[in-house]
Parts: sequence; structure tokens; C-alpha cells
Amino acid sequence: MATYRVLYNPTSANGNGKAEAEKMLAAMSGDTLNFEDITAVGSYSDFFAGLGTERLVVCGGDGTLNRFINDTEGKGRPEEVWYFPAGTGNDFANDIGIKDTAVPVEIGRYLKNLPTVTVNGKKSLFLNGIGYGIDGYCCEVGDAMREAGKTDINYAGIAIKGLLFHFKPRNAKVTVDGKTTEYRKVWLAPAMNGRMYGGGMIPTPDQKRFADENGEKLLSVLVWNGSGKISTLANFPNIFKGEHLKKSKMCRVLTGKKIEVEFDGPCALQIDGDTVLGVTSYTAEV
Repeated sequence: MATYRVLYNPTSANGNGKAEAEKMLAAMSGDTLNFEDITAVGSYSDFFAGLGTERLVVCGGDGTLNRFINDTEGKGRPEEVWYFPAGTGNDFANDIGIKDTAVPVEIGRYLKNLPTVTVNGKKSLFLNGIGYGIDGYCCEVGDAMREAGKTDINYAGIAIKGLLFHFKPRNAKVTVDGKTTEYRKVWLAPAMNGRMYGGGMIPTPDQKRFADENGEKLLSVLVWNGSGKISTLANFPNIFKGEHLKKSKMCRVLTGKKIEVEFDGPCALQIDGDTVLGVTSYTAEV
């Protein structure tokens, strides 16, 4: 029998975060689970020092994990961190193959040596990816709907309406390890540490979370540009299968250690699902 300290996010899963966390009780009846609201944690240094022999579980979605890794960096975070997915998208869990789990899974190795993103002068760690373009727009609209009290938010539907009516593609400069290329009519320009984001989209199917056999860790950026509304809409469903890259005239993936993207007009950006408004550029690097 083991004892777990479960940090749950009450706002995850459309406000059902605690109920989602308590689903572990049925599968872990032989263990002791102590639940604590992650938003009520004061000093993480003190919190970690007080864990003793308890195993730490983080329960929430991608945004919860993002805030956790940034809030705990350099504050004595345990080597072992357990995770129970309880978000709306759960892209991290899907990417590493732990979506359908009834018990928490140890993820400590995924939280080490994470890449950083700099937006508006602020640098932070990220776990999955940086969405910039219509993906950021979808998060902006979804946030507004959630604030209005709606819970049945369909991001695919938001994207389709955005493609057809609301989102205007930007011109962009994309710099990868010092080499700059200019693109016109850019719909998407996300930088990725994992393969998945946005509730199941797979913009960079070959992206690796860890260093390759040569010890080199790289990031990937998808540049989707030049296409009209109808052709973009026709190819868009393929991103959920990672097959959008077959349309090589509109989609290509570049890889490198440092990725800089600059739009010619402000656009919403998302970092592991958390939205930043009015962004004209970002820099992601390992």
C-alpha cells in the first residue's frame, strides 16, 4: 500500500476537476489518497519538503501541467511525479499513450530539460507546443465561450468557422537556427516539443520529446501557408491524423534548436492550451 498526495485542479474538465481526480479511488482502494487543491498551494518549496514518503500526483489537463512545471522549477520538485489526466484535451497524455488509465502514471522524465518559449519578453517552459495562427485564435474564442458559461466547446467547429469567416492569415518570417524564410498567407506556425496539441491535432508527426540517437534534441515548426480558404478547409481534418503533410505545397515541417516566428500583425498564441493575446512574435528553443 502506498500513500499519494493528489494535487487536483478544480477548474479542469470544465469545472469537474475534483470529481475527475476522485475517480482514482475506485481503482486504488488499497492505497491512501490525500486530495489537495493545487490552486491553494502557497510555497512549493515548503510543500515538497513536507511530502515525506508520499508520492506526488498532479491531476488536471495540459494547462495544469504547464503551470505546475513553471511554478515548481528550481523549487525542489521530486524526481518522481505521477500524473492522472483530467483535462478537456489531454494532449500530453494522448501523446505518451496514457489516456485510458484508471491510475496515475509516473512522468518525471518528461518534465526534465524542457524547452522554453519567450513571448512579450517573458520566458517560460512548455511541455507540448506553442500554437500560433488559427490554433491560437481557436483558444481565444474558446476562452471567451467558457467565460460566457458555455461548456460544450467544439474547437473543430471554431476552427472551421474561423477558416471560412473570421481568421485572417498573416505573412510571417520563420527563422530556424539563424536561417530566415518569409512566407505569405500563414494559417498555422506552431513550434512543437511533442507531436500533439489542440485536442488531438498532430501537426508534427515525427517530433521526438527526447534527444535522438546522436544526443541531439530538436524542436519542430509546422508552416501551413499559401492556401485558400477552401483548400485549407479541405485539408484541415487531416491534421488530426497527421496526414496534412501530404499536401506539401501548403504544409511543411522545419526542425532546429531555436525557432523564431514573427507575424506581420498581432494574433492570439497558446502555450500548452493557455492563451496569450495580441502576440506578434515568439521564440522557442532547447
